[in-house]
Amino acid sequence: MNAAPDGNTTGSIRAVGNDAAFARAKAAIPGGVNSPVRAFGSVGGTPRFVVSAAGATVTDVEGREYVDLVMSWGPALLGHAHPAVVDAVRRAAARGLSFGASTPGETELAELVRSRLCVDGARGIDKLRLVSTGTEATMTAIRLARGVTGRDLLIKFAGHYHGHSDGLLAEAGSGVATLGLPGSAGVPDAVAALTLVLPYNDLEAVRAAFAAHPGRIAAIITEAAGANAGVLAPTRGFNRSLATIAHENGALLILDEVLTGFRVGPAGWWGLEAARVVPDGAGWTPDLVTFGKVLGGGLPLAAIGGRAELLDRLAPLGPVYQAGTLSGNPLAVAAGIATLTNATPEVYTRVDRAADAVAAALHDALDAEGVAHVIPRAGSLFSLAFRAEPVRDYADAQAQESWRYPPFFHAMLDAGVSLPPSVFEAWFLSAAHDDGVIDRIVSALPASAKAAAAASDRPVPPPS
Repeated sequence: MNAAPDGNTTGSIRAVGNDAAFARAKAAIPGGVNSPVRAFGSVGGTPRFVVSAAGATVTDVEGREYVDLVMSWGPALLGHAHPAVVDAVRRAAARGLSFGASTPGETELAELVRSRLCVDGARGIDKLRLVSTGTEATMTAIRLARGVTGRDLLIKFAGHYHGHSDGLLAEAGSGVATLGLPGSAGVPDAVAALTLVLPYNDLEAVRAAFAAHPGRIAAIITEAAGANAGVLAPTRGFNRSLATIAHENGALLILDEVLTGFRVGPAGWWGLEAARVVPDGAGWTPDLVTFGKVLGGGLPLAAIGGRAELLDRLAPLGPVYQAGTLSGNPLAVAAGIATLTNATPEVYTRVDRAADAVAAALHDALDAEGVAHVIPRAGSLFSLAFRAEPVRDYADAQAQESWRYPPFFHAMLDAGVSLPPSVFEAWFLSAAHDDGVIDRIVSALPASAKAAAAASDRPVPPPS
């Protein structure tokens, strides 16, 4: 057991291990974590308590370094603690942590986002309202859609996660799928009834829902490319067809790019479609878009963007109220500007190449052991599903030999590679995942594939 900072404000050093850190956390924090998937509930064992990160690696309280394929669940596109981002935050902090007033940086970031979402003459958004979390962004988008249309019902897709606000947790994938929960206690039936949950990639189900509820559906909300039940890419032309169906019925399309925005490309998934990188995707623009993750460069920041006539219905111009004391926090804004400014075409090329290399090595290792698997992709995002057939929707994602993942996960962890602690999560790489880092990942895969091949379908005991 190594000496490590104990996390208090005195800067003292004491001997600590992950087991001790988890026990201490459970005494003070529900489940010992501040976001459920961190508890290792679906893989078993003790979560690693991270004390530092740099580039493509994280270091835990025991002083052990891991190659990171979580990357803060997406924000660390450039790599952890990128010098330009850290310097921008340090300089912003020296000027003050929060003002409760508007700052020039907020405008600069909004302009930067707007410029990035202009592809081949198509503009994805006109205006941007900054908030603090992805949940807040999607909640605001839904409120705005209801306020504009005067309608109450919402369509979402099974396996898509749009934050933990009431009404959005039904069949939400991600942590909810990991914990095996159908939704959440505390959500009134009347609120849940306002959300229509449909199978993903099923346009006929969408048309049927509008036919069954004429004049009552305010919006469709969809992840631009699903990434919360493993990766669920839209079928060819799906997003464009959603926009068409919504508009034919007087409703709006909300495109959730909290995960994909600025992560899979300079203008997110919509940018790939607008640039015709994704076949049959061009020729449409979303009504509202939500952003997060990469937007804040690792600090709490999110946003809702869209057409000016819609965004101008938000207070103070319009009747749809939204506010936040820390919205546009100057440190988060500084991190966001530095991240987007340094997210050059070369960065996306490096991330794509790293993802290609790791996904190919993952396939080869599992194939060598005869383990049935597919590796769903959406740009540089990918996941692992233990089944032979493609994953098209949430039901497909659930119909896999998920019990193979815990031994695979722990074999990788033992080899010094930190994966998402759930088979229902995407793997994230960064511009810092260079050849040396990738070699470390590739070296860990054969033994981990053997562990998956030898796995038993006995349930994983809950963490102690």
